[in-house]
Amino acid sequence: MTTSTALTFTNNEAQHRYEAALDGKLAAYAEYNLLTDAIMFTHTEVLPEHEGKGVGSGIAKHVLDEARAKGLHVIPVCQFIAGYIRKHREYADLVRADVQRAFKI
Repeated sequence: MTTSTALTFTNNEAQHRYEAALDGKLAAYAEYNLLTDAIMFTHTEVLPEHEGKGVGSGIAKHVLDEARAKGLHVIPVCQFIAGYIRKHREYADLVRADVQRAFKI
């Protein structure tokens, strides 16, 4: 991603997904189910024209930072989010203890 373009993030609660926009246009989204004490990420999609620009990593970091700020555990059903957590161990503590082994966190 170049420094002249900035991702903006919104939580589209009606569609149960966080959205990332690049230059005001939808670039990616991370779908979720909100539970009592956790957020379950079920699917992350980067639109084809935005692949390879760091958009996926940007939205993953954003949603995990949001979960931390809200005091929520994370259940990373989405393999992209699970993979991001495995690469960025600073988020491993967010994964709910009862599912850590299942997602190899």
